Amino acid sequence: MDILAGLGHGFFVALQPVNLLYCFIGVFIGTLVGVLPGIGPVSAMSLLLPVTLSGTPESGIIMMAGIYYGSMYGGSTTSILVNIPGEAASIVTAIDGHQMARQGRAGPALGIAALGSFVAGTFALVALMLVAPTLARVAVKFGPPEYFSLMVLGLTVLTFLTQGSMLKSLMMACVGVIIGLIGLDSINAMPRLTFDRLELVDGIGLVPIVMGLFGIAEILTNLEHAMRRDLVEQRIKGIWPSWSDWLASQKAIYRGTVLGFFLGILPGGGAVIGSFASYAIEKKLSKTPERFGKGAIEGVAGPEAANNAAAGGAFIPLMTLGIPPNVVMALLLGAFVVHGLQPGPLMMTQNPNVFWGIVASMYIGNVMLLVLNMPLIGVWVQLLKAPYNVLFPLIVMFCIVGVYASSNAVFDVGVMVLFGIVGYLMRKFGYEAAPLVLAFVLGPMLENNLRKSLILSQGSFEIFVTRPISVVCLVIAAAVLIAPLVPVLRRKRDAIPLEEAN
Repeated sequence: MDILAGLGHGFFVALQPVNLLYCFIGVFIGTLVGVLPGIGPVSAMSLLLPVTLSGTPESGIIMMAGIYYGSMYGGSTTSILVNIPGEAASIVTAIDGHQMARQGRAGPALGIAALGSFVAGTFALVALMLVAPTLARVAVKFGPPEYFSLMVLGLTVLTFLTQGSMLKSLMMACVGVIIGLIGLDSINAMPRLTFDRLELVDGIGLVPIVMGLFGIAEILTNLEHAMRRDLVEQRIKGIWPSWSDWLASQKAIYRGTVLGFFLGILPGGGAVIGSFASYAIEKKLSKTPERFGKGAIEGVAGPEAANNAAAGGAFIPLMTLGIPPNVVMALLLGAFVVHGLQPGPLMMTQNPNVFWGIVASMYIGNVMLLVLNMPLIGVWVQLLKAPYNVLFPLIVMFCIVGVYASSNAVFDVGVMVLFGIVGYLMRKFGYEAAPLVLAFVLGPMLENNLRKSLILSQGSFEIFVTRPISVVCLVIAAAVLIAPLVPVLRRKRDAIPLEEAN
């Protein structure tokens, strides 16, 4: 099936009334999640995963994807109007966006954020269509050694890109792999690490772990200190940017789009790293860098384009290799598995309805988001006035109901609470949850491919260094591990959290 025929088939799937409804629900909830501080797309997707089981795989995955890229749109609203990033990827947007709002230019800031997001999202989809088929044809040649080495590379790059200590990130990745091994052995079906508990024979579910580490832990952290909201009170007008605003922003949008897309493909926080990198580049290339931090519209346009392009780019490794590059894609992989689907190189031929339906729905979702974000800004402003002492108990209630509904087991609610406390302590002591969750998802596949490779080679580890793709991945992974020992590279890596702190 060629690209145009596949896209036509995808629109036939996506334009079915039920799929259109799920797409709208997804992008609406995604925008809502992006607007409300303290609720990320991971928590929302975990909460709504059980809801997707009642429909077809296409409608369920379309809704989950809509929540993800919708949250990238919504996060800018909170950053600009309240100076509280609704999403981690919108931290940079708050720097100049809120200053523009204080100067009475909230409308153009919100408008350029929405337009930049739309341009970036569309570019990412076109690139996804062009790159995915080619990469899928290459990925068919991958065997167990190549997959094992690629996963090792992915986990290593993720630990390098995290903002804290690389040693702590590696420790969390190891913990995630160990937790992923709980349950039945995939080769000989023997129970391991179950401690004779029947509930652990099937392993620990992804939903309670993610809800605990990101949902409950986030709320516990926010309850420690009062969140100050510097809400812009004046009436928002002139949302459509002027011609001069567009001229000042267009190059920033194009640069942010390309940069964000390629960073989104890499394992790790592509949207977060992309937005920071875009802001740094725009400030460096500007003839008047002193305007940045005081209401420069390029400081809003570039990062917003970068984080939305990264959201689209993240679908490429998931859909073509079956490997999630970040936590959100790991959760989406879980949704595929729950529906009995395996994303990877054969997905286009075996499940064209799902692959092309998702791609086409993202086109439709981008248009919906543009329509939603422009006229409903007043509604989002009113929503931001909701007191946190009402908001947070509701989130906890939805988390408990969502986890219980996903398995009908009280044990999973206990697991969520346990990981919520663990996640809170991890934040207190500077440990990141992202490497743990990604390693938890990749752990079983990592072990499975390692053992298959050793069976093929009759126990010899040479198989990993005699196959070209495998040895290249391992060499890059080794280089990434050694990089922090080089002073220049270490300083560059440390600059990422320093930027965020500033």
